[in-house]
Amino acid sequence: MHLHHAGEGHSHGNAAAGFLSVALVATVCLVAAEFIGGYLGHSVALTSDAIHNLSDIPTILISWVAARISERPADTDKTFGYGRAGILAAFTNAILLLVVAAALFWEAFERFSHPVQVQEQWMIWLSVLALVINGGITLGLVRGLHDLNIRALLLHNLGDALSNIGIFAGALLIGATNALWIDPLIGVVIAVFVCWSSIGILRESGHILLEGLPRKIRLAEVAGAILRVPRVQEVHDVHIWTLGSGLHAISCHVRIPDMHMDESEKILAQIRTCLAKDFGIEHATIQFERAGLPEAGFYMPEPFRSAKE
Repeated sequence: MHLHHAGEGHSHGNAAAGFLSVALVATVCLVAAEFIGGYLGHSVALTSDAIHNLSDIPTILISWVAARISERPADTDKTFGYGRAGILAAFTNAILLLVVAAALFWEAFERFSHPVQVQEQWMIWLSVLALVINGGITLGLVRGLHDLNIRALLLHNLGDALSNIGIFAGALLIGATNALWIDPLIGVVIAVFVCWSSIGILRESGHILLEGLPRKIRLAEVAGAILRVPRVQEVHDVHIWTLGSGLHAISCHVRIPDMHMDESEKILAQIRTCLAKDFGIEHATIQFERAGLPEAGFYMPEPFRSAKE
């Protein structure tokens, strides 16, 4: 029995999980500091950022668990392996972030209605501390951009870092102008960024979970490349999907003339090489059919035929 094994090495998963452990400890310390600072400094911006960073804890935990699970090899129960664990984690984290954004909007609205004098010194020093931590986590995740799970976490922490810069600037403006509306306005900006980044990740991870065509691949281009292989006359019932981050698969039916099996295997090797080289599709399930047979049933999509016919 042959089971499909993901192409990504386990070393990346181990490194990601190890870094996420450090990020989790640092984030817990930051959240505690910001909640204390937000309470003592009467700042909704700090409290909003603390809630935002608090949401990082389940986000990092989910990402950590997914990184561990995705290392597992294929088995008789999960014959494609566990690469989708990271995609599921990204989808879950995006939903959690939308809930967090709603809470931030509500808190900012309350503070607009009932302004409170803030202590800008708390905002300044804690925003600097938060920027150091969130900026460090963001830089540490840059190498994992190809992984949607890690990319979702990176966008989240990049948003944290940008909000820290906003809080710092807002604290300086409050100190100079005593304009209390600046503090909840920063909270609204943070919430908007959280929504924007979450919707993008939710859309991409949902597309993958629904077996959607990988974003950078065009079905007609793949079919055309297969049809350019000598003696291929038609390709139909083409399906291309993502197994995990950076790992794509295809299944299709290819019609060729009647020939000896040795010859058909050469055509199969050419098709596989073309798919891997031109489109990065490493896992291909190709069913050969004899050309000239009558069409039967429905195809999704419509059959692609060679112009040589």
